Amino acid sequence: MLDKAKSLSPELIRLRRDIHRHPELSFQEVRTAKLVADTLHEIGGIRIKTGIGKTGVIGELSNGDGPTIAIRADMDALPIIEKTGTQYTSINNGVMHACGHDAHTAILLGVAHLLKDSFAHDGLKGTVRFLFQPSEENCDSEGLSGAPRMIEDGAMEGVDAVIALHVEATRPSGQVCITGGWSSAAVDSFEAWITGTGGHGAYPHEAIDPLWLLGPIMSALHGIVARRINPMKPAVLSLGQIHGGTTSNVIPPEVYIQGTLRSFDPEVRQTLLAEVERALSIVRPLGGDYRLEVWHGYPAGWNDPQVTGWLQSVAGEMVGTHNVIDDKMGMGAEDFAYMCQKAPGAMFLLGAALPDGIERAHHTNIFDIDENVLPLGAAVLAETARRFLQGDLKLTGTN
Repeated sequence: MLDKAKSLSPELIRLRRDIHRHPELSFQEVRTAKLVADTLHEIGGIRIKTGIGKTGVIGELSNGDGPTIAIRADMDALPIIEKTGTQYTSINNGVMHACGHDAHTAILLGVAHLLKDSFAHDGLKGTVRFLFQPSEENCDSEGLSGAPRMIEDGAMEGVDAVIALHVEATRPSGQVCITGGWSSAAVDSFEAWITGTGGHGAYPHEAIDPLWLLGPIMSALHGIVARRINPMKPAVLSLGQIHGGTTSNVIPPEVYIQGTLRSFDPEVRQTLLAEVERALSIVRPLGGDYRLEVWHGYPAGWNDPQVTGWLQSVAGEMVGTHNVIDDKMGMGAEDFAYMCQKAPGAMFLLGAALPDGIERAHHTNIFDIDENVLPLGAAVLAETARRFLQGDLKLTGTN
C-alpha cells in the first residue's frame, strides 16, 4: 500500500498546493469542496454528497454487506496573513492554511484513490465513507463546528469505526504519534466584565476601582488549577485578553477579561467552570460586581484503544515500530472528538517537520510541512480501512 501511495505523490502534492493557494475560512470552503467533489468524480465509482454540514462533502465506496469505516479530513483555513514566501503561498489575502488541513484533504483524496483500487482487486465487502469536513477551527452562530453539523446530516449513521490523522509540523518527518485514551482536551471559553463605579484618578477613595478588583480575581483564577483541581487530573486555565481604561487619570467603570479552559475529565470540566464563577464573585463583598458568559466548546477526544492498536500496527509495519511513538497529544482541542462519541475512533499525529531546523509551529504565518509525508498518511489510513473491511482487524467488546 505504501508503494502504491508513493506513486501518487505528485498528485497529492499538486492537490495540497492547489488547496494551500486557495484557502477558505470555516463554513466558506466552497472552492475546496468543489475540488474534492470533482476529484472524487474523476476517481470514479464513488457516491458523492455535497452540502453536508453546510459545506462538507461525503464520498462512499461500497460493495455489498459488511462493516462501515469512516475516514475524516478537515478542510478549513485560518485568518492569518501568510509569510512563507513559497510558490504556493496563499493568494487569498489574510487567509492561510496554517494548520495542515490542506494536507489532510489531499491525503484523504489519496486514500480514495488507493481504496478504489483495493475494492476493484481485493474483493472488499462493506463501505468506506470519506468525510471531508468543514469548519474544524471555528463555530457558526449557534456555536457548532463542522463535525456536529456533519453528524446532524447523517455523516456517522451506520459507522462502525472512524479514523483520522493530523500532520504535526514540529515532529520529525515520518514519525507517527498515537496513544489510546484521552487524545485531545475539552475546551470552554469564558469572558467576564468586572464592574465598579469609575471615577477621577486623583480621588480613588470615591470610586470602586475595577482594576483594583482585578487583583484578587487574578490570584483566585490562577489558583484554581493549582489548588482546586486534583493534581493527578490535567487542567488548564489561561487568560488571553484583559482590557480596561482609556487614560492615566480616569478610573474606568469596567474591566474585561477573556480566557480558555482545557480538561479531559468531565468532572474537572464542570469544576473549572464553577470555580471561575466563584473567583469572580470575590468582587461583590468589595463593592463591585461582575457578569460572566461561557461558551462550551468541543468535548475531550478519546482514542479507542482497539482502533489505536490498529493504527499503531499498520504504521509500525510501514515506518518501523521505533518511529511509532506512544505519546500524549497535549491539551489542544479537536472536534473530531464528536465523531468518536458516535463510533469507536482514533486519530494519529503524522510528523511533518521540514529538515532545515526551523520550527514552523501551527497557527503561525510561517507554517509549512514536508510534503514527502503525504503518501505515508494516505497509506496508513487506507491500509487500516482495507484490513478492517477484509476482517483482519476487528472490534471486540467495549473499551
